[in-house]
Amino acid sequence: MQLRNIAIIAHVDHGKTTLVDGLLKQSKTFRENEAAMQQTLILDSNDQERERGITILAKNTAVNYQGVKINIIDTPGHADFGGEVERTLNMADGALLIIDAQEGPMPQTKFVLKKALEIGLKIIVVINKIDKRDARVAEVISRTHDLFLDLATHEDHLEFPVYYAIGRDGKAWEALPDDPSAPADLTPIFEGILRYVPPPDWEDGPLQMLVTTLDWDSFHGKYAIGRIRRGAIRSGAQVAVVNADGVQEQSRIDAVYVSQGLKRVEVPEGEGGDIVAITGLKSVGIGDTVTDPQTPEPLPGIKIEEPTLKMAVSANTSPFAGREGKFVTARHLLERIRRELESNVSLRLEMGREGEYILSGRGELHLSVFIETLRREGYELQVGKPRVVTKVIDGKEMEPIEELTVDVTSTYAGNVTSEVGRRKGLLLLQEENSDGTTRLTFEITTRGMLGLRNQLLTLSRGTAVMNSLFLRYEPVGVPMPRLRNGVLIASETGKAVTYGLDIAQGRGITFIGPGTEVYEGMIIGLNSREDDIEINVTKEKKQTNVRSSTADIATVLTPPTLLSLEQCLDLLEDDELLEVTPKSLRLRKKLLTVNERVKARRR
Repeated sequence: MQLRNIAIIAHVDHGKTTLVDGLLKQSKTFRENEAAMQQTLILDSNDQERERGITILAKNTAVNYQGVKINIIDTPGHADFGGEVERTLNMADGALLIIDAQEGPMPQTKFVLKKALEIGLKIIVVINKIDKRDARVAEVISRTHDLFLDLATHEDHLEFPVYYAIGRDGKAWEALPDDPSAPADLTPIFEGILRYVPPPDWEDGPLQMLVTTLDWDSFHGKYAIGRIRRGAIRSGAQVAVVNADGVQEQSRIDAVYVSQGLKRVEVPEGEGGDIVAITGLKSVGIGDTVTDPQTPEPLPGIKIEEPTLKMAVSANTSPFAGREGKFVTARHLLERIRRELESNVSLRLEMGREGEYILSGRGELHLSVFIETLRREGYELQVGKPRVVTKVIDGKEMEPIEELTVDVTSTYAGNVTSEVGRRKGLLLLQEENSDGTTRLTFEITTRGMLGLRNQLLTLSRGTAVMNSLFLRYEPVGVPMPRLRNGVLIASETGKAVTYGLDIAQGRGITFIGPGTEVYEGMIIGLNSREDDIEINVTKEKKQTNVRSSTADIATVLTPPTLLSLEQCLDLLEDDELLEVTPKSLRLRKKLLTVNERVKARRR
């Protein structure tokens, strides 16, 4: 069987998953009457992927074109999910690098291309969205050549084919078309894959397969997914599973599956070079090697970059604990985290003090997606302020430095520069674009990035688009100034009423509306000043016999500011927690009563 293994890599929102939709549909993977023919973002099946409009988990699919099976790996485009990219690229021999015709190469373009070149993948560049009004194809191609020049480690890397596409319409060309509206399809990209991507490098002999991905379902249990590097794999065969420490475990394969469109199809044998999913291996993990038991030779493991951010999570201890969740104990939480660690290779767990679990990940989005997943599965938990992961190198404490790129309407470029400067960021480059936007490139500590996204959106009236890329470690710099005002704290337990909230809104903005249940120590708003203040939002207006001229005028409240999970995490300070339940997000003080907080300040 002729075979090609190719990954789709790009910066977030440059059109990877949409292009895969077109490849699946044109290759007649689905019947004309199947629902998938009418869908978009077919591979983004996860609820959060569809809601956020990003790919979070790498997916495998396969199409047939002119008798050749093409395994396609759709990878995430956001830097926080770089671990998914790093491990899945090991299954490919080539990559389609998708670049937006207006935005050009972005930070994550640089990251994924660097990883692809490091393992020797053949790159095919696709300039996508050429029908955009502000497309600047010639300039984007020039910048792409510059990027390859920066990252190339061999002269062969500097030679790459370029195709032009409108992924949404399922069109592609070998040369830039004069009329993008003319009839076309994705045949040039299919032909390019067959022409430029080499067949899998495979040798005959005893079995070797590196496990790159894990999946699970209630019928077959755990699936171990990877590419066969040597030999073949058969259902019912005895194998040895060798982990990174060289520990072996004998096991037997129950079934072998290959991808066919969006489905897994059981086959008696997986051929060399193909990407397969196998069941029956109970304790297998990502990075393990499935081998012949007579010659248990492990393959090199998967190297994943270190986490840069950590946060403490624990069972919910608020006065409202246990009201809204299905899984509420620390044991439930620990079991679920350990299950996540099996497949989420960028996530780390340390045991903290007093029942805390310290989770480390690649960024706020990486960690918040997992917290949101727990919430949707029925877990109750509380989360502390995100903190930067530092390293000790040559006796010095070092912190991560990131390259930050902000695209913003030019009117607000000064606001962005000022805010990043306040966080000790250094402006490296400022470029004016023809569409009235400005691209600003900074170097900034990961510490300075905490809470920055929402602040920039506020300062730019929602026009700022922010992307970052880890650069290096440097000695820990000067302390960051406090970047947030104080908070409004509920002083009594009960239901918030209009009169009490009206008093609170005289002090700042509120996060809750009338009828919301609150408890003492719960954060109900943001103060307009730097200090925290306690307010009784359950207080009713006193009724008297004396009437004034304004007595019958109804109190009109400003609508509350409703915060997303990421916004709540950005808002946290050291003495605060976020209570997360399936129905609610509640900010609170760690110490709920005024007396406890006063005593803590005196210590």
